[in-house]
Amino acid sequence: MRIRTFAEYQLAYEQSVNDPEAFWAEVAQNFHWRKPWTKTLQWNFEEPNIKWFSGGKLNITENVLDRHLTTRPNQPAIIWEPNDPAEPSVTLTYKMLHDYVCRFANVLKRNGVRKGDRVCIYMPMVPELAVAVLACARVGAIHSVVFGGFSAQSIADRINDAACSVVITSDGAVRGNKTIPMKDTVDDALIGCPTVQRVIVMTHTRTPVAMRKGRDVWWETEMKQVTSDCPAEEMDAEDPLFILYTSGSTGKPKGVVHTCGGYMVYAQYSFENVFQVEPGDIHFCTADVGWITGHSYIVYGPLLAGSTSVIFEGIPTWPDAGRFWDVVDRHKVTILYTAPTAIRSLMGFGLDPLKNKDLRSLRVLGSVGEPINEEAWHWYDENVGKHKCPIVDTWWQTETGGILISPLAGITKTKPTFATLPLPGVQPLLVDEAGKEIEGNGVSGNLCIRFPWPGILRTTWGDHERCRQTYFSTYPGLYFTGDGCLRDEDGYYRITGRVDDVLNVSGHRIGTAEVENAINMHTGVVESAVVGYPHDIKGQGIYAYVITESDTAHEADLMRRDILATVSRVIGPIAKPDKIQFVSGLPKTRSGKIMRRILRKIAEGDTSNMGDTSTLLDPAVVDAIKAGAV
Repeated sequence: MRIRTFAEYQLAYEQSVNDPEAFWAEVAQNFHWRKPWTKTLQWNFEEPNIKWFSGGKLNITENVLDRHLTTRPNQPAIIWEPNDPAEPSVTLTYKMLHDYVCRFANVLKRNGVRKGDRVCIYMPMVPELAVAVLACARVGAIHSVVFGGFSAQSIADRINDAACSVVITSDGAVRGNKTIPMKDTVDDALIGCPTVQRVIVMTHTRTPVAMRKGRDVWWETEMKQVTSDCPAEEMDAEDPLFILYTSGSTGKPKGVVHTCGGYMVYAQYSFENVFQVEPGDIHFCTADVGWITGHSYIVYGPLLAGSTSVIFEGIPTWPDAGRFWDVVDRHKVTILYTAPTAIRSLMGFGLDPLKNKDLRSLRVLGSVGEPINEEAWHWYDENVGKHKCPIVDTWWQTETGGILISPLAGITKTKPTFATLPLPGVQPLLVDEAGKEIEGNGVSGNLCIRFPWPGILRTTWGDHERCRQTYFSTYPGLYFTGDGCLRDEDGYYRITGRVDDVLNVSGHRIGTAEVENAINMHTGVVESAVVGYPHDIKGQGIYAYVITESDTAHEADLMRRDILATVSRVIGPIAKPDKIQFVSGLPKTRSGKIMRRILRKIAEGDTSNMGDTSTLLDPAVVDAIKAGAV
């Protein structure tokens, strides 16, 4: 499975394109299957209908845990670094993690969870989050992890869409110097969630909580009632493993579905090859398990590969901006995988936080969430990697399950701002607006993929038509990523950003429609339009143009604060606009379509060439918006 030279990469890539089924069948042989598959691949991108390893029977946790018990029972599987550096870290070996997962799987069964049930997990970054995820997989339940920064409304939307029967949460969470009342937020969410029968609450912060009789139970009490004997449920390769909600260009989040077999094969394959994993590696991915990066490269990928994964509860700037480097030093981290937003934020603190930190253990650096800009790439290379660590600038999505385009550490020649080359099995192409393929190098277009890989999404939960419309209808016969892309003279790929109405804020995808819906819920708001603009730290900031019922000039600041509070309440703080401009009208065509390219240009401060505005219902509105830009 491991590629070790560039020549091996070229050979593997050629094999994967010429005979994808034979290529992936060989990779998949490296896993424990209870029953072999009968057909490696069936697919079409029209419906879409994609099946990998049909007929194969397995349980992913036997590959994550059980198969390591004979070879590495006492090796650390998870190292937990708490929010407060004064508190001791916690290490779970593979044997301890196996025991913990089996016990909690029995807790789930004791509380009525059965194969195929959906379980919502809303927890802080603690080892129990990984335990809950794996326990669901052990019993065949479908986990839906919701990021701990989301609001009660966002949680309720996700619970109701998946019809979850159980919620797993904690009394509270800590991030930096803030305590977050997680159970309270869940209680608010559950007012409108009739399918939830049980809430399992882990004690973490000793925050006082209301426990509802007949519905709420304590994690610790339940764990005392069970043993660690829990055989894994047999699953089909195409049974759903998890649902993960991602923002769309409509206001409603969509539940991306990944399945047991294909996701497992791709998560381990991509992890081992991109990061060139060695025995004894300590892998520190700074993401949250509430996002796909945490699913694939904190929990599943590293543990499938038998590596050690660091789970970090805190934030990079608390109690000071040296926290990442403390964690690397303390745990002798060999692979650091973080976001350009975090790097840019830390650059602002200068080099003092790096002083007296021993980073010599680092072997590979990674970047995820958005394209990394050149300045951040060089700072990362020089001050963290000391010019000795290859940087893997990884491109992928919630929908892809794992990394699709990236250097292989130390094997692919890197180039700042370029995700470089596709992994074996990944067949990218660029198309123009009409869907015609743009061939050759030194070109740019919309990034599509022509052939399935095992980690590709199978559907969007409860709404397969939405899956087809979003990813497979724009360019028939192709998977459309929604990203623009440049392919340079060397054939290297560089992602140039979203081409749809989805923003990439600090590596988190947020639909413009979702933010607009939240703003429009505020009393006094008539209409809003949201666009992205370049932001020094976040990559993209959120710029909102808002029409109000009455003149807000005398209380604009208060209105802004109210709108921000509304967005926080409806979606969560991550979706708060950075700039709000009150306007009297929006640039609309005669058919009522908002001309977002004009709003984008104004937000970017580029008003020199607004293009043709003659098709607008009221061209004068553009001058008024330009004059009031914030």
